[in-house]
Parts: sequence; C-alpha cells; structure tokens
Amino acid sequence: MFGISDNTKKIEHSKIRKMFNKALEYENPISFTIGEPDFTASEEIVEAACKAIREGKSKYSENAGIMPLRKAVSDYLRKEINVEYSPKNEIVITTGAMGGIFQALKVLLNPGDEVIVNEPCWTNYIQQIQMCEGVPVSVCCDLDNGFSLDIEKIEAAVTDRTRAIIINSPCNPTGAVLDKEVLRKLADLAKKHDLLVISDEVYKHIIFDDVEFTSIASFEGMKERTLVMDSFSKTFAMTGFRVGYVAGPEFLISQITKLQENICACVAMPCQYAAVAALEGSRQHLDMMVNSYKERRDYVYNRIKEMPLVKYEKSKGTFYAFFSIKETGMSSEEFAIKLLEEKQVVVVPGDAFGEYGEGYVRLSYASSMESLEKGLDAMEDFLRKVAEQNGY
Repeated sequence: MFGISDNTKKIEHSKIRKMFNKALEYENPISFTIGEPDFTASEEIVEAACKAIREGKSKYSENAGIMPLRKAVSDYLRKEINVEYSPKNEIVITTGAMGGIFQALKVLLNPGDEVIVNEPCWTNYIQQIQMCEGVPVSVCCDLDNGFSLDIEKIEAAVTDRTRAIIINSPCNPTGAVLDKEVLRKLADLAKKHDLLVISDEVYKHIIFDDVEFTSIASFEGMKERTLVMDSFSKTFAMTGFRVGYVAGPEFLISQITKLQENICACVAMPCQYAAVAALEGSRQHLDMMVNSYKERRDYVYNRIKEMPLVKYEKSKGTFYAFFSIKETGMSSEEFAIKLLEEKQVVVVPGDAFGEYGEGYVRLSYASSMESLEKGLDAMEDFLRKVAEQNGY
C-alpha cells in the first residue's frame, strides 16, 4: 500500500503563505507578507534573457552552470567579499539560494546530524534540515541584543552531532546585520569545533545607514569551512528567474553539483545569461531600489515608534520590519489574524520564523509608499483601539 512518507508528513506549510492565502478571502487587502521586491529586473537583465532565447541559448548547460556566469560570480566575490573562488570547481549555479541550501544540507547530513540555526530565522532552514533527516537546533536571538548572535549560547548548543551553523546577515526576518567582531568570534568557534558555516548572504546589498557587510568567509581559515549562499532574487529583483549560487571548497561543491544533476540538471540557460548581465552591468538599478527601501524603512520606523503597545528597532538591512507586539497581550498569530479581519492589513506572525519569533510580527516594506501609508494608518487605528480596550 502506498502512502505519504513520515519525513514528508513532518514538513509544514509556511505561515507566510498561510497569511498570504487567507488574505485572498478579502476584497482589497493591504498585504505586507511576501519577501519580494515590488520592482522588476532592469531592462539590461531582461534584454539579456531575451537575447539568449533569440540566439538559441536555451539548451541544457553544464550541471554547475555556464562558465561565463561562474567567472562573473568569481569576479564579483573577489570584489565584494575579497575571497578568491575558482570558477571551474568552487562555484555552482543553483535554482536560487533555496536550491543551493537544500543541496548543501543533503550533502552534509546523515540522519540525526544537527545544524544550529539562530532564531528568529527564515523557516525554510528548519524545514530543509528536517527534509534531509537532520535535526535543527535553535538558539535564540532577541530584540534586547539587536537580534545579533549570542556566541556563548551557540557554543553551548554544540554537540558531537553538530555539523554546521547557518547564519543569515542581513537577516530575514529581523533586519539585523552581524558586525565583524561577532563574526570573528563565530569563526573562532567554528574552527575550534571543526564545524561548517553556511552563510546566507542574499540581502548583503540591501543595507542602510553606512552599515558594512562582512562575509565570514573572508576571515583567515574560513574559506575552507564556509559555504557562501547567494541569489539574484533580492539584489537584482529577479525572483522568478530562480538563479543563485554556492561558493565553497571543491570537495563540497562537486557533491552539490552531483546532486543538482539528479534534481534539476541545471538552471535555465536564458536566466543564467540574464544573471551574467546583472553582475557585469550597472548598479544604478540596485542603488535606486536600495534608496527606495531606505526611504520606506525610515517611514515605517517613524510611524511604528508613535504607535502604542509595539516596539521596533530600526532594521539595518533587508526590506523587513520585525517588531514586538508583546504588550498587546496577544499571540503573534492572534494579532495577525485580528489585524486582517478588522483592518484587512496582512502581516506575518513572528512564530512563522521559529518558536523564538513568538511575540513579534514581520512587515515587508517591499511595497509602495501608498500601500504603506494606508496600511500603517489602519494598523495604528487598530493598536489604539486595543490600547484603549486594555486601559492604556
């Protein structure tokens, strides 16, 4: 008798999508759920994809990706994080960062092996670890610490089954950016315990206020024990192109490439040529988007700080505001559902990002200023009524 595997039964639908789908029950909801740029890719990127199709560059590529793109990624990483990767055997082009992370975990984990994740986090980490029959071990990051890493807590979570630590800077959902000293301590810990670091760097260009991004791979002795994950989705507004990459030690990259051969063969070739254009082209489009996100971040921050019962530390990066709703007395899901039902404003409950996200909600400001103004007006009215009902 056929049925559903036990492993598959453990995997849950994302609460982000749950809220997105629930909002469809309403006529004109204002949605701040999906982490997707409201911009489209630049003209030069679009034209590169179309040109590739016109020229017949729409076949299978090498499993690791076309060499022009791997060379472009190598040049890009040398300039951006000051680490040299061979385009021949230390870079593989993947179906977004999601494909890269899953294949890396599949390469690394035997059943019961552990991976440390720092919550609140992008919950696909937890789901993908479980899909690979590994065990996610959560370490709390909190608002009082600016959602930075607690190195002592991370070390306390290390066991003889720990294989890797996943970090995400800038972080979805919190907007935190890890500073050099924290990363240096984490690098020392990884070397001390012989651990791999999976560094998700998909938001590294969406940072504000002269904050600097540092890749942990750039520290001495860390290239050999780091897998750098990146995507073209956020930086270049190419979410639907599904192009990402993994850079790291040859012995791991070769195995990730082997798995890719058996999963999807390769990333769509026209999309790969579009990615070459993204890396080799002007940064004007990216700069425009980041400037817009900063304007929106500032607007969201100034609005939320005037609202009762909520607390928000200004995001250093990404296009997310992650703010505490603990003083409302509601759970994260209760808050999100009531806000939707009463005001048709859609946010994501914090527990969508792990148990330590409870007490918070995430708002994506990858939305127009008009939507932000209307949505925040409605949320402020909602909160003031809650405060009045609670006797504040």
